Formats: sequence, C-alpha cells, structure tokens
Amino acid sequence: MSITSLDKDLDALTLRLTAEFDAPVERVWRLWSDPRRLERWWGPPTYPATVEEHDLTPGGEVTYYMTGPDGDKAHGYWRITAVEPPRSLEFVDGFADQDGRPAEDMPTNTTRVRLTGRGDGGTRMELQSVFDSRDHMEQLMKMGMAEGLRAAVGQIDGLLAA
Repeated sequence: MSITSLDKDLDALTLRLTAEFDAPVERVWRLWSDPRRLERWWGPPTYPATVEEHDLTPGGEVTYYMTGPDGDKAHGYWRITAVEPPRSLEFVDGFADQDGRPAEDMPTNTTRVRLTGRGDGGTRMELQSVFDSRDHMEQLMKMGMAEGLRAAVGQIDGLLAA
C-alpha cells in the first residue's frame, strides 16, 4: 500500500495522510480533476462515490454521494477555496442532505491536498484536514473518517496501475 502515514493531532486539530505513488504528478492529479476517476476512489470500497457536480475552480463545488452496502446514500460536498493544477487543491469538506444542501448540524473541515514530484518520477501526496474544534474532530473520527480515508486512498495504486 502506498500510504506512508496517517496522523491525528487533536491539539493541532489536524488529520494528515501521506502517500507515495509510482506515477508522475500529472497522472495523480487526474484522479482529482476527472470526476469519473475521482468517484473510483473517493469513497471507501464499501461506500463507492458518485460525483454529481465537479467544478475545481475557486468558488466552485464538487457534490457527490456515497452508496452503502444496503443502498443508503450519504451526500457530501466540497467548496473549492484554492486550486493550482496539478500541484494543490484546497476545499471545505462537508455533509449534505438528500437535496445536496449543506447539513448545518454536521461539522466541516478544510482539506488541503499537495502533490509533489519525487526524483524517481513518482509523486508524494499529502492530505491535511483541519477541523474547527476538537469536538468536531472527535465527532468525525468516531464516525470513521480516518479509516474511511485510509480505505479510499488505498484504492489509488490499483487505479494508477490500470
């Protein structure tokens, strides 16, 4: 597996995942920038994602839902705050209701993605989620965010090899 670390820091209110891939930055970036490729890995294997809207420009949104094994759907959104293809992406990540409206009673986090090339032609990907409060971070950790992220990113090697 390409994940080299997954660190939770309750004091800094961050969850940081680092992964290494044997593919160039531009190829890894396409897994974020192409909605059909994004939906092949963004959800964990048991909760695959379906991307409905995909606008990776500042002020744009990505809307999606994940379908569980029993057919239940969990809706989510990203509000894009910054993007520098093919190197970085920043967005507010949140839950949505069935109509795609932000779920005001659920916490959000700001996710920063950074892709850097390695000397061997591979890519280092760093994802950092920053939470508004310790309570919000703990709530999302109890819901399985860290494990879900690990399972989702763990699918990328297979997509890059295909």
